[in-house]
Amino acid sequence: MSDTSADLVILGGGSGGYACAFRAAELGLSVIVVEKDKLGGTCLHRGCIPTKALLHAAEIADNVREGDQFGVKSSLEGIDINGVNSYKDGVVSQLYKGLQGLAKLNKVKMVEGTGTFVAPNAVDVDGTRYTGKNVVLASGSYAKSLPGLDIGGRIITSDQALNLDYVPERVVVLGGGVIGVEFASVWRSFGAEVTIVEALPRLVPLEDEYASKQLERAFRKRGIKFKTGVRFTGATQTDDAVTVSLESGEQFEADLLLVAVGRGPNTAAMGYEEAGVEMDRGFVLTDERLRTNLPNVYAVGDIVPGLQLAHRGFQQGIFAAEQIAGQNPKLIDEAGIPRVTYCKPEVASVGLTEAAAKEKYGSAETLVYDLAGNGKSKILKTSGGVKVIKAPDGPVVGMTLVGERVGELIGEAQLIYGWEAYPEDVAPLIHAHPTQTEAIGEAFLALAGKPLHVHG
Repeated sequence: MSDTSADLVILGGGSGGYACAFRAAELGLSVIVVEKDKLGGTCLHRGCIPTKALLHAAEIADNVREGDQFGVKSSLEGIDINGVNSYKDGVVSQLYKGLQGLAKLNKVKMVEGTGTFVAPNAVDVDGTRYTGKNVVLASGSYAKSLPGLDIGGRIITSDQALNLDYVPERVVVLGGGVIGVEFASVWRSFGAEVTIVEALPRLVPLEDEYASKQLERAFRKRGIKFKTGVRFTGATQTDDAVTVSLESGEQFEADLLLVAVGRGPNTAAMGYEEAGVEMDRGFVLTDERLRTNLPNVYAVGDIVPGLQLAHRGFQQGIFAAEQIAGQNPKLIDEAGIPRVTYCKPEVASVGLTEAAAKEKYGSAETLVYDLAGNGKSKILKTSGGVKVIKAPDGPVVGMTLVGERVGELIGEAQLIYGWEAYPEDVAPLIHAHPTQTEAIGEAFLALAGKPLHVHG
């Protein structure tokens, strides 16, 4: 490998880009990664990791505030936001150093700068052209806003929310999807008054309706307000407040408006269209093997239509590296990608929702196991349940879980889905007691016709 040429040039060092780089290097390919910011991308520096650190701090705050119900005398003196940010930034820093070490270990050449895709085999960085026998586009995503809604001052996105040096007293969250409900959960735990505005009929609208109902019930108990099925019409701000207007005529005044309406593909001004890459609404189109319409050019992660999840990009990066190395990897099942929303309570799912299963199969068999019957959930004082969706006379095609810490259970749910298991396959498996994983075991015992801890 010369300083400017390699077997593989990757534009973007986020989850998809660095996973592709490390796997390709393991397979003996020379690799150059172009990244304008820091290795690890949005997930590590402005997304998954810092957000979940805030959520853990919020969980600690709730545990202290609610200690009396466990017989532990405790009181919450307040939130030291500088201390919270120091903890959060420390986690990010340690993981970033680890990634930098892995890049050196794998002999991946890192190029810092803004890259432009200029030809099927070339990326330009500040006038220097880097060429590769193969190119992987992995430029990630950005926090979107709405037309006419300018970000600035008291109107922020998740990027600014992660670096606040104070806890707002009143917040309006525009968007009831993953990002919106996670920040709403954090700020409520920190003591803020929170109102979520969601244009669709329910919170987390991409999840099974069961999850939405469970989450909405829990948010009501926590004092998180929400308006669903109503559109945002505008926002005005002064030095002291921001006023949010809805189509219904309602107005809300707050210290901050968090715009959490999703993420867009980071492809503008990257040279993709000019170089002939087939696009659709800013996304890069690929086939099932992540190949673009240009020879030896691949795309992974948030710029490819589908779920914008770090672990999806990570797996796609590995897939692309193995595809380039001639290994013919197994296709990624998009429906089999686990999804977790880390609010309180958590929502985790894999496979099809009940509605999607009915659309695909004409009907679906479902069963919900309530966490009220699970010993560990009782100990944790969490509520929720496990919903299993089964094809008619067929295997399990989806699972949805709601409750504190259920994100840690999604691995087993993914294996069940990927196994194409039938209830009688899972029912004999032994789940340790007392654990929340028993809730999965109980659900499948019930589906197999031998319920033990199921009421009604």
